Amino acid sequence: MAGEIPDLQAQERTGTGKGAARAARREGMVPGIVFGGEKAPLPINIPFNALLKRLRKGRFKSTLFNLQVEGHDDVRVICRDVQRDVVKDLPTHVDFMRLRRTTKVNLFIHVEFINHDDCPALRKGGVLTVVRNEVELNVTAGDIPDHLTVDLSKVQRIGDVVTISQVALPEGAELVIKDRDFVICNISAPSALKSSGSEDEAEEEAEGEEA
Repeated sequence: MAGEIPDLQAQERTGTGKGAARAARREGMVPGIVFGGEKAPLPINIPFNALLKRLRKGRFKSTLFNLQVEGHDDVRVICRDVQRDVVKDLPTHVDFMRLRRTTKVNLFIHVEFINHDDCPALRKGGVLTVVRNEVELNVTAGDIPDHLTVDLSKVQRIGDVVTISQVALPEGAELVIKDRDFVICNISAPSALKSSGSEDEAEEEAEGEEA
């Protein structure tokens, strides 16, 4: 499960609209908005370097933050959107939603694959193909899991697949997609083996035609 809730510092932004947002960016800030709950939306600025560092750590949209804005009570928030420059791919605006600890929210949770060296199918020459590296879960804001775990040591044969029903979910978490047992990963034959198999099949067909 997730550990201590990290702090995220911001400043209240005076003024709204494109002019105020451009001014914030010139000062090395990223404009944003905090919405939801029973309070009015709060325009904020976040230091560009601090936000970029958080984004590069990954899982930004599935992390619950303790937002600290001078003159306001601390509030738990989660990111709902990050707008980026289409050329530089750098953040230009960020949206946060206020949450209570007991609030339920849908989030994409990272999937971690462990025990590669102890996987019988991989030791036989198989290749791991990841179909989903994130799974959408409905979770409680105060108990957001850091990741889901797939234990590859249990995958025995080349051609085997791991579906979501084989993955243990954290207590209190529920799948958003409940109507099908979707694939998380599979162990496929290496491409050289596939090519060899295709050539063998072609040779067998040719021999059959000659006979």
